[in-house]
Amino acid sequence: MTKQVLLTGATGFVGRHVLRELTERGIVACPVVRPASEDRFVGMAGIGRILSTNALFSESAEWWAQALPGIDTIIHLAWYAEPGKYLTSPINLDCLTGTLAIAKGAAAAGVRRFVGIGTCFEYELTGRPLTTDTPLKPLTPYAGAKAAAFMALSQWLPQAGVEFAWCRLFYLYGEGEDERRFVPYLRKSLASGQRADLTQGHQIRDFLDVREAARMIVDASVSTAQGAVNICSGVPVTIREFAERIADEHGRRDLLNFGGRAENLVDPPHVVGVR
Repeated sequence: MTKQVLLTGATGFVGRHVLRELTERGIVACPVVRPASEDRFVGMAGIGRILSTNALFSESAEWWAQALPGIDTIIHLAWYAEPGKYLTSPINLDCLTGTLAIAKGAAAAGVRRFVGIGTCFEYELTGRPLTTDTPLKPLTPYAGAKAAAFMALSQWLPQAGVEFAWCRLFYLYGEGEDERRFVPYLRKSLASGQRADLTQGHQIRDFLDVREAARMIVDASVSTAQGAVNICSGVPVTIREFAERIADEHGRRDLLNFGGRAENLVDPPHVVGVR
């Protein structure tokens, strides 16, 4: 029987690339979508069953147990992620409880492997390179809910006979990114010949193209490794350097207004992962 991978968040920024990576590898993908999005997947090559729900995080463990027979692996990407709101939103608690319900349903249905998606902001950010052994110290409701999901599932799922991996995302950019985020804002400004107001740009970051991130997530899903995995480049670069690279594609470094935006005093100065 062909192994099937259930994918939540299949229409999101990262999810659409994970879906493409799965189907290009010949892995049958079963997306979980809202009813209004079903049609876009019907007849698509590599798509298996399509699960439909209006409220993914409100479904019970029993609902998931009934929906998951025949699923070998779950890649759980769905989470509330509206720019400017998601870090402190109470919706993170709904995402946490909904995630635990999916996991309970997976165990009941005999799913072999569960791959969850975390964040680099679960870690204690001390300025040192972040390994999967770095202590956790989340500072926002978003990171706290992600860390809570990791702690609970890493202890419970293996005891329930389900392999568990947790992919922590760093600074992703690329196709399909929300236009309110840093890279789309920069590209739009440069393409239109408008000044891009930025901070001084001295913060050091770990940027990774979302297509490479999708490949790494799928690699984690088809492996037998368990526990945390850093989805990162491992390459430190300042925001200033990164912005200049993008500006050079347009030949418009002159539009970069470093210092034109106030510094974010709670923004960590150094966030770089270790693969």
